[in-house]
Amino acid sequence: MELRDYLTVLRKYWVSIVACTLVGLAIAAGVTLLTKPTYTSETSVFLAVRGGDTAAELQQGASYAANQVRSYAQVVTTPAVLQPVIDQLGLQMSAQQLASHVTASIPTNTAIINIAVDYTDRAQAAQIAQSVSESLVAAVKVLSPPDQAGGVQPVVATILAPAVVPTAATTPRVSLNLAVGLLLGLAVGAGQALVRNILDLTIRTEEDVARATTHSVVAKIPFDAEADEQPLIMYANPQSLRAEAYRRLRTNLQFLDAGSGRRQRRFVITSSVAGEGKSTSAINIATTLADAGDKVLLIDADLRRPRVADYLGIDGSVGLTTVLIGRAQLSDVVQEVGRSGLHVLAAGTTPPNPAELLGSRAMESLLDSVARTYGTVVLDAAPLLPVADTAILSALADGAIIVAASGEVKVPELAAAVETLDQVNSQAFGIVLNKTKAVADNYYYYRSEEDGTGQSSTSRKVPSERPRIRPKPARR
Repeated sequence: MELRDYLTVLRKYWVSIVACTLVGLAIAAGVTLLTKPTYTSETSVFLAVRGGDTAAELQQGASYAANQVRSYAQVVTTPAVLQPVIDQLGLQMSAQQLASHVTASIPTNTAIINIAVDYTDRAQAAQIAQSVSESLVAAVKVLSPPDQAGGVQPVVATILAPAVVPTAATTPRVSLNLAVGLLLGLAVGAGQALVRNILDLTIRTEEDVARATTHSVVAKIPFDAEADEQPLIMYANPQSLRAEAYRRLRTNLQFLDAGSGRRQRRFVITSSVAGEGKSTSAINIATTLADAGDKVLLIDADLRRPRVADYLGIDGSVGLTTVLIGRAQLSDVVQEVGRSGLHVLAAGTTPPNPAELLGSRAMESLLDSVARTYGTVVLDAAPLLPVADTAILSALADGAIIVAASGEVKVPELAAAVETLDQVNSQAFGIVLNKTKAVADNYYYYRSEEDGTGQSSTSRKVPSERPRIRPKPARR
């Protein structure tokens, strides 16, 4: 993953990241409030070791002094020093328990022993620290008696700094605890975001599409909150971002013709599962092709849940099924829609055997016939995964375009849909990533010539209008 990918993940899961961070802060604050304050009182004891007269004796004495300081630092936490303290102060604890409150340390290259006592009572901490230092001085006298020759004590302990009552608590450290809680909460939040992103199989971007198939994304249709009210954007708002996206898709389809070396005339528009916007995409694709001057026939080949007639507001009682069973001629049921002259063949009556009807010789003959009459044939087909209709139909067409709804379809579903087409040797021309989050910098904005506001076309509502229908006269 690149830095941009990590930033995308953080933006995607920012709510849970903030929640984890706040929880970390709350836990740190709770621990701080529940922790009993501890106070630290310190004192220091200096050890003087008798040296020699010659250089060798001085060197030997320095080494001896260092060893003595380290040794007496260990003595500080032994019963020999702590038991007198307990007896003097009347403490209700053992020497081992008191040792857990006492710490002895030696500053580098010194003969000083620093004694620190941590206790919950500040005055008691100072009393214990002072008593421990006095007990250490007494222990040194016992453990280092005067030599018999001159009566000189080889090691002398002196209290340098008496213990004082601390003014502030040592623990809890509020700022440190809150900082640690903040960082841990942030780390947990970022970690769960990355794990959720790895485990999330929902397709949202081109990178997600690449996880499911090697087929490229031929168009990205931006999400529009008013898409349910204005599904036919080429009629309702032809200057919107969605309309521009469909025009770019039309251009990409023309490149497909140039790349293959032959005219791709029959497109099946489908999806992995229902609800991804394949029907509205098929209508808008057909409309853009017709607007470009192409003679286009849009066929509603979704015989399970036909939607084209409802979206266009045309008669859907007769259409494809009527022609396939021989009860009507194609010219009798084709309807001309809109100003661009788009020809539409509705689904007709829902048959009991859609798959068999779409894979029949009659359907194959119909497609061959309309290919000679129309420049492009767009077929709105059923989703690939629930039924076998589209797999059968796509084998009769030049190829299929799969509509994938961003944020709705899963990687395994799209992969299975592409595999379904591969099993029938049908060509997938590409993926249309629908309902994507549009980035304003990636699209053109139109300046209104009437009001001069400079608003984008999507900010100006255009009343939805039904395309004008002119039924094509029957051929005599």
